[in-house]
Amino acid sequence: MSHLIKNKSKLSARVSRLQGQIEAVQRALDAEKPCGDILNLVASIRGAVNGLTVELIEEHIREHVSNPQTDPDLERARGAEDLIAAVRTYLK
Repeated sequence: MSHLIKNKSKLSARVSRLQGQIEAVQRALDAEKPCGDILNLVASIRGAVNGLTVELIEEHIREHVSNPQTDPDLERARGAEDLIAAVRTYLK
């Protein structure tokens, strides 16, 4: 996935935030925080993982399937746009 190098800092920042969120869950468990607090932390991790997943899938589609902005095949470009939109909606 060498094409991800152009977005490396953005992706690395997302992973760093995820690490921080996971550490927060560990601290909450160690401190025996209420279940609701821990569940909220875990829900935020799920959202962050979904955001990272969307970025990776979208980049994969644009790089290996069709880039809607440059593909001369309009039908394929439209299909790629639709797929990207569906992934964003599904993983939101």
